[in-house]
Amino acid sequence: MTDTQPLVRAGSTSHGAVELSVTPELAGWQHSGLVVVRLGAGDTYEHHLEHDEAMVVSLSGAARVSVDEEDFDLVGRRDVFSGPSDVVYAGRGSTVSLASAEGGRFAIATARCERRLPAAYLPASRVPVELRGAGQASRQVHNFGVPGVLDADRMIACEVITPGGNWSSYPPHKHDEERDGAETQLEEIYYFEVADGPAGPGMAYQRVYGHERSTTDVLAEVRTGDVVLIPDGWHGPSMAVPGYDLYFLNVMAGPGQVRAWLICDDPAHAWVRDTWTHQPIDPRLPLHEQERTS
Repeated sequence: MTDTQPLVRAGSTSHGAVELSVTPELAGWQHSGLVVVRLGAGDTYEHHLEHDEAMVVSLSGAARVSVDEEDFDLVGRRDVFSGPSDVVYAGRGSTVSLASAEGGRFAIATARCERRLPAAYLPASRVPVELRGAGQASRQVHNFGVPGVLDADRMIACEVITPGGNWSSYPPHKHDEERDGAETQLEEIYYFEVADGPAGPGMAYQRVYGHERSTTDVLAEVRTGDVVLIPDGWHGPSMAVPGYDLYFLNVMAGPGQVRAWLICDDPAHAWVRDTWTHQPIDPRLPLHEQERTS
């Protein structure tokens, strides 16, 4: 459906403090974007949104986030496996400034939009933590940027923790067309981080495949900082290999008039959901900082 190049490798779009920059123009689509910034102690960064709205999330560390003249303290977290982060929302056309006293890494998820909404702050304590699936399909979802939790014009965003050996985004599903009450058309960014092991960085895998209206075809090893762009097609599973916990940030936006995240499972694999009623959720979940450091 598009000319999107599905893989953006870590470092391939970096410049200065920016580790990753995915714009709609780079992706070859219309709406979704993502910037990841690394700040040293005392550093600052400024981002002009122009036609976008944004959600700012800590990947590690704390920052003062200014949206035009309004200031918010982003408490942040140690790393992406340490429970949810608090979130700052910035409306269309805002200037977003980050200042970090001790340094850190921060994600600025963006979406092209029409309406300008007021800036907002969501504390980590109000981020819904969902345990989804069961057995080896167990995962932990932080629903910080979904409808009903944080208001936005177009953007939908969440993050997923998958314990080593488990599969997320499973059964494979899609959201690439508007079907009233059944499916919404959303461009999706998957940004990955993988926990280190005793011998070094970990790895994971992502699958995306097409259908009669999609030629997207990805089976990729991913590591920290890598991105998979999904304009269309069935996506899943996201595979956390044994020994390495997997994190991914999802950023979605699309052309529909209703901000909704409606998906359709691949009929060939939808039956898997029925098996979860007879399986317990992985006892390693929920995964939070105290569990990783005990």
